[in-house]
Amino acid sequence: MKQVTIKDKTFSISISSDQIQKRIAEIAVQITKDLKDRNPIFISVLKGAFLFSADLLKKVDMDCEISFMRVSSYSGTQSTGNIKSLIGLSEDITGRTVVLLEDIVDTGETVVYLLNELKKNNPAEIKIASLLLKPKALKHDLKIDYVGFEVPNDFLVGYGLDYDGLGRNLEDIYKIVE
Repeated sequence: MKQVTIKDKTFSISISSDQIQKRIAEIAVQITKDLKDRNPIFISVLKGAFLFSADLLKKVDMDCEISFMRVSSYSGTQSTGNIKSLIGLSEDITGRTVVLLEDIVDTGETVVYLLNELKKNNPAEIKIASLLLKPKALKHDLKIDYVGFEVPNDFLVGYGLDYDGLGRNLEDIYKIVE
């Protein structure tokens, strides 16, 4: 089993790059089918969703746009519960179909915050696509329209996910070894 060490923690592989790319291709097909005639705007939540967003958009077969928002709620391996909006949306989304792209939905606090912010701009609809979902950590009743993988409530790193800023560049997803 492949392991990596980041700072003071050891991680073992949880989801391989091949599995990730296969699932992203499946999600892209479904999004294309569902939203083909809507010219959606994809909003990637930085920093974590940048790899997922890039790989997904390369496979989506329709006219679309992409924008970015950046929020932060993590310190070390724990969500702080305090969300800070760092970079906001600059495009007009009034009457548009918005697809919010997340790397991971765990407690749901960030998604709830972003949905409330986006709704202030009167989009026609908001869809949510997340590479990962931690159902046991979820504290809100959220409908995630497109889910890559449901995962246990482990701390994960790689493929955009980080541990104190490190590990985002790993092509696989790793879980912490206790």
